[in-house]
Amino acid sequence: AAESFNYKKFFEMVGLKKKSPEDVKKVFHILDKDQSGFIEEEELKFVLKGFTPEGRDLSDKETKALLAAGDKDGDGKIGADEFATMVAES
Repeated sequence: AAESFNYKKFFEMVGLKKKSPEDVKKVFHILDKDQSGFIEEEELKFVLKGFTPEGRDLSDKETKALLAAGDKDGDGKIGADEFATMVAES
């Protein structure tokens, strides 16, 4: 349902929380579609589709909330270390 996305529950559901740091990095690289070394807002919108083809796009509000949760240095994107921290803290 729209506006129901909770990244903490999602990371738990897909088993990310139990993955090794190496596996978390692999997931980061899958989500980093343009291989820039960062997950930008445009890529975050499609995060659910990275795990299942039937996944829906996140709403703008959900995307911005996810970005805010992971973007610790305020540069408008999520780096690999920020992603690992976000998973670890979920």
